Amino acid sequence: MIPDDTNIKAANMPNANSLILIVDDEPDNLHVLSNLLRHKYRVKAAISSKKALEIAQEYPQPDLILLDVVMPEIDGYTLCRYLKKMPSTKNIPIIFVTTKGSVEDEQVGLEAGAVDYITKPISPPIVQARIQTHLFIANQNRLLEHKVSERTRELEQTRLQIIRRLGRAAEFKDNETGFHVIRMSYYSRLMAEAITKNPMWSNLIFQAAPMHDIGKIGIPDHILLKTGKLTNDEWQIMQKHPQFGASILGDDDGSDLLHLAKEIALGHHEKWDGTGYPNQLKGKEIPLSARIVAIADVFDALTTARPYKDAWSVVDAVEYIEKNAGKHFDPALVKVFKEQLPAMLRIRTTYSEEKGRARLSA
Repeated sequence: MIPDDTNIKAANMPNANSLILIVDDEPDNLHVLSNLLRHKYRVKAAISSKKALEIAQEYPQPDLILLDVVMPEIDGYTLCRYLKKMPSTKNIPIIFVTTKGSVEDEQVGLEAGAVDYITKPISPPIVQARIQTHLFIANQNRLLEHKVSERTRELEQTRLQIIRRLGRAAEFKDNETGFHVIRMSYYSRLMAEAITKNPMWSNLIFQAAPMHDIGKIGIPDHILLKTGKLTNDEWQIMQKHPQFGASILGDDDGSDLLHLAKEIALGHHEKWDGTGYPNQLKGKEIPLSARIVAIADVFDALTTARPYKDAWSVVDAVEYIEKNAGKHFDPALVKVFKEQLPAMLRIRTTYSEEKGRARLSA
């Protein structure tokens, strides 16, 4: 069954599966909070903001973050603001747990995006009650977002068709039906849904993915359509299409969709080992969205016939992706890709090139 916008992974109520991330540079504080919560929730701990940022973007993502303010290098207020700017983490509720207890401190924390502010020394019943309350509120917000998305489905479908046509503008020269952008966007959403409880972010991936190669519009035809091997100079020009795409998409002006589309366009040719382009980003320096789309894009490109190559078998394509885990691709995402492969193959059949040509000629 093809996934649709009603697919929600969140449970109806907070439970023992909820993951709490505790961030504090004092091991004793981590120990106290972990012992308090581990009997009821899954718990992860981070002793620095840098480590917390990594965990917040991993999968599964935290359902809630308990965050200290006073930490070396990056304080809690700064980390909170950063998490609230990122589409993949903006909906994770953050509660400050800190010794900074003035009214002014609390105001700064709430303005940074936290949902609550608890001062140390903590009261265990208060911490437990606040966590349960905000997990419940976050869950209700997800359900409300789902209902809103159902009621605006027609508008979203119209927007999605416009986005797909924009994506096809880049694919039109070397992909007869443009079904590549449809398949790889479904593949991308499948993987996104498998690693996050944020259905809005998964759907943004779905909508933004078709624009990953929009920068190819800026590549001259004699290079883009060349069936033989590119020269070094030609390859250098071809490698500019991520920057062209980012320029075409421009500043996001507060749009989560355009922000994510630009992030994907700029980052989907980066490689896990740092040998990709245009910026030679490495590992988790590469945005999660771009890491997802990289696998979806390569899998579909390998299994689809192009003017310069025959289609690979699914077995050969999967083997290639597995061999390049840790080199080209995020190893953890390769595992997710393999888990979602049966659903991807159903999508591949539904939106095959043969069916696409048949629909166009009907």
